[in-house]
Amino acid sequence: VFNSSDNTFDVSQKGSKATDAVAVTPDDANDLATTPTEGLYIGVTGDVKVDMIDGSTVTFTALKGGIVYPYSVSRVYATGTTATDIVALY
Repeated sequence: VFNSSDNTFDVSQKGSKATDAVAVTPDDANDLATTPTEGLYIGVTGDVKVDMIDGSTVTFTALKGGIVYPYSVSRVYATGTTATDIVALY
């Protein structure tokens, strides 16, 4: 369910398809070991720069910590990412 007040999705209401989770080390040169993700968990609020599965690069600003975002990504960049404790969900 999308919450327009803070631009997040509440996945607890729709259920998660994720069956695996891996801590993310942001890297400017390398894709994640497994792609695409089913989502990203952001532990600590901040910006996250990613390559989306369609090849586009985007920076999501001010993502709130403690939220799972349903993004299908192939890379999480170190440069441009200030959020921490990121976990890829598969």
